[in-house]
Amino acid sequence: MKRWIPGCMAMYLFTLQACEKDEFGGSKETAAFQVIQEQLFTSGCAVSGCHQSPSDATFAQHKLVLAEGLAHKNLINRPPVNQAAAQAGMSLVKPGDPDKSFLYHKIFCDSYIHRSTENFGRQMPMGGNSVTRGQVELVRRWIAMGASPDDRSLSLAVLKDSVACQSDVEPLAPPTSGFQLKLDLFTIAPDFEREIFVRKNTPNTQTVYVNGIELRGRSNSHHFLVYGFRNPAFIPAENQIRDLRNPDGTLNLRTLGEMQNHIFLCGGSSSNGRMQLPEGAAIRFEPNTPVDLNAHYFNKSKLVLQGENYVNFNTIPREKVKNEVRMLDLGNTNLNLPPRERKTISRNFTFQEKTHILLLTSHNHKYGEKFVIRIFGGPRNGEIIYESTDWEHPLTKLFPTPLILEPGQGLTSEVTYFNSSNRPIGFGFTSEDEMNIIFGYYY
Repeated sequence: MKRWIPGCMAMYLFTLQACEKDEFGGSKETAAFQVIQEQLFTSGCAVSGCHQSPSDATFAQHKLVLAEGLAHKNLINRPPVNQAAAQAGMSLVKPGDPDKSFLYHKIFCDSYIHRSTENFGRQMPMGGNSVTRGQVELVRRWIAMGASPDDRSLSLAVLKDSVACQSDVEPLAPPTSGFQLKLDLFTIAPDFEREIFVRKNTPNTQTVYVNGIELRGRSNSHHFLVYGFRNPAFIPAENQIRDLRNPDGTLNLRTLGEMQNHIFLCGGSSSNGRMQLPEGAAIRFEPNTPVDLNAHYFNKSKLVLQGENYVNFNTIPREKVKNEVRMLDLGNTNLNLPPRERKTISRNFTFQEKTHILLLTSHNHKYGEKFVIRIFGGPRNGEIIYESTDWEHPLTKLFPTPLILEPGQGLTSEVTYFNSSNRPIGFGFTSEDEMNIIFGYYY
């Protein structure tokens, strides 16, 4: 009788028991790569929208197909699209060297392996964290032994370790000058996307000036953002979790209404990273400023997962501040994406006063192939100043020399989507909906 192990990588315990013939209790009748293909790639990676074919919505971001018959040649000694991994000299799979194989880093769960860089992205498969430690160890051994498609020498006994390979987050030390805010551990139910808000007050008792921000969070996070409030007369209670979705998946209308009072402060689709403003530029925080911490996590597994996030605000003395920074939060909610079609949607945003742009980043969901920001108006009208093709880890572009826009000029958001689903898609708050937002800093 077959027994299914929880998680999107199904394991055939009966098959393993039937073939256990070597001295370690494993099998030498099946090639290790065949098991990896069936249990990891075919079951959890080569699925529609991810790594199944070049027509997947995310293909432009990763350019990797892991379908059976193609996965091996697409992995061996191929350079990764991820810039941090490429700069570290990695291949997708480097035979004989797991540490230089990006595949191993992408499925491994212990956080220390990513310490060399914070831009490797989230653990795969996205939203599940349901690969087992045994499956990860089999991949490591397969790579170490040369990554052959036909090697039958590896024992499959490691697959008996069916404990989910879930990552913890390494605690972030508070800054030496500044303050830290934290979202304590919270759970994400199986087959659920949990997005929460927790209002906190900054701990500073005097006005401070922030010119650097550092984020850290657990894997399977879609985003982590910090918001201020437009109207301080309408702010939620402090230190209480407010869910965007009810347990049945419907939107919590009260939380949805509270979101309309938000002003972007920092964060984005990557819950791990650093942002440093140019010298002399800083964001002013009044004493005990109320802010909303917003975390959004996927869980497409059958396991209960956990979320946890840190944010550090690094401050500089007032006398070093030359320009106080304000926030850009330019969103287009007029999205109508027909099924199985590619569509580009643009919107212009104009400024009424002279504006110095310091930073730009973007936010959209998985159907977005490319996010372009252009200058609107003036002698540089139409010039592309920002381009990102990775919705999970969008480019954060600093302008050490500010981009100056005169009154009446502005920015254009131009986003190309490919709706690979069989249903129309519009603006919404889940990963199955879409967004189109320019975030940034200016003075």
